Amino acid sequence: MKFYLPVYVLCVCFPMLCNAQLDKLNYSDETTFPKGRIGTVTQKIISTINSNDGDTIKEFIENTFTEDFQNMAPMEAHQGHFLNYYRQTGGISFHSIRTHTPKNEQEIVLIVKDENYGSWQKIRFSFADKEGLLLKGIGFSPAETPTDMLQSQISQSELVAEIKKTLGKLSELDLFSGAILVAKGNDILYEDARGEASKRFHVKNNLDTKFNLGSMNKMFTSVVILQLVEKGLIDLKDPIDKYIDETWLPSSITSKITIHHLLSHTSGLGSYFNEDFWNSSRALYRSIDDFKPLVQRESLAFEPGERFGYSNTGMLLLGVIIQKVTQQDYFEYVKHTIFQPAQMLHTDAYEMDQPVENLAMGYERSDNSYGWTNNLYKHVIKGGPAGGGFSTVQDLHKFAMALVNEKLVSKASLDLLWTDYSNAGYGYGFTIRQSPSGKVVGHSGGFPGLNSNLDIFLDQGYVVAVMSNYDRGASPLAKKVSDLIDRLAK
Repeated sequence: MKFYLPVYVLCVCFPMLCNAQLDKLNYSDETTFPKGRIGTVTQKIISTINSNDGDTIKEFIENTFTEDFQNMAPMEAHQGHFLNYYRQTGGISFHSIRTHTPKNEQEIVLIVKDENYGSWQKIRFSFADKEGLLLKGIGFSPAETPTDMLQSQISQSELVAEIKKTLGKLSELDLFSGAILVAKGNDILYEDARGEASKRFHVKNNLDTKFNLGSMNKMFTSVVILQLVEKGLIDLKDPIDKYIDETWLPSSITSKITIHHLLSHTSGLGSYFNEDFWNSSRALYRSIDDFKPLVQRESLAFEPGERFGYSNTGMLLLGVIIQKVTQQDYFEYVKHTIFQPAQMLHTDAYEMDQPVENLAMGYERSDNSYGWTNNLYKHVIKGGPAGGGFSTVQDLHKFAMALVNEKLVSKASLDLLWTDYSNAGYGYGFTIRQSPSGKVVGHSGGFPGLNSNLDIFLDQGYVVAVMSNYDRGASPLAKKVSDLIDRLAK
């Protein structure tokens, strides 16, 4: 089913960007159930989601939303979003109405607790007029820990116990298949693996199972670029036509774009996961140059530097630049400068048509007789600078520690990587957010049949790595752990 993002900001499905845009600590929560029309609509929203029933959702959409909203997508798409939200949350309960500073008078922010994870979700909605009950919009996303829950502090041992309890519940519901690691600095507090790497042969996941990173390779590419800056081989202000020839893109485009723009997703370029990619054989795309035909017809969605626009093509071109400057293969160079120094022995862009040991197959739910389909014919055959490689939770922990201990780049470079350049919660290849526990950096990745997430709590020293061979499998669990860390006694 096609997702209609202009209609719903469904962050359960699209974790990476939404994690980057979570609230800063500028909110308060009123836990008394609202009265009047806000209370009436709040009850309708909660009861409709909890019904898990297509007909109930249809009636709710038709009676509660404006015609403009209804016409933004087919009814089955509206129903699909609500049904998927229930599947992910297992149902929701009211917690509070959130008020931000400064206050948005046009929007109501409902905070709910989900049943499956026991974590916090945000449902935003807005009225079409000042008197009626019709809504003109609604969106679902993760929420920061409610203010009253921040007062309910837990110990580190309680943190571990709650993670173990949650993981057991998710495994029973078959909502999670993958691995998790939670550490305080070098000390691993909890690690475990659940589910199957192969449903066909019933091979169980373990801590050495290699899961797909999705977009998390962007962190590796960005760190390599900063290494080259430190060596004086490139400058962040360099226009990329210095490195990218016209067999990729015309100079009328590349002369406007700098390396800074590519790193910060402000280039105006889009994604090579376009119609040509989806309609062609995955076997065509193995080396970086193989992706050239998918990029050549791209145009700018906006002028470089104008705003944030997440771009897989931009990160791919950073890989082209790395090869041009170093005169080495991108994959070998990253292995030599990132994976080996960090002792990441189980991380690489493994090729899907080769018999790599202990490599998880990705799965997404299906209406077929098995209940699942694998993603073998949807995913790239080999990942690259923008994503698609493989790693383990233990290797991601090693990567995090190598970063914070300045073994890969200097403190000055880390500051560049972890600066939000466009107020979009994104730096150079890393997402950035402010939580009650302080600054958190990392990245997530998602694609049909895979979801992974790395959070590095810079102020508190925690590292959380979650990898799953289910789409949407990792980020909700990572969010739950983040909520718990926010409640740790400081």
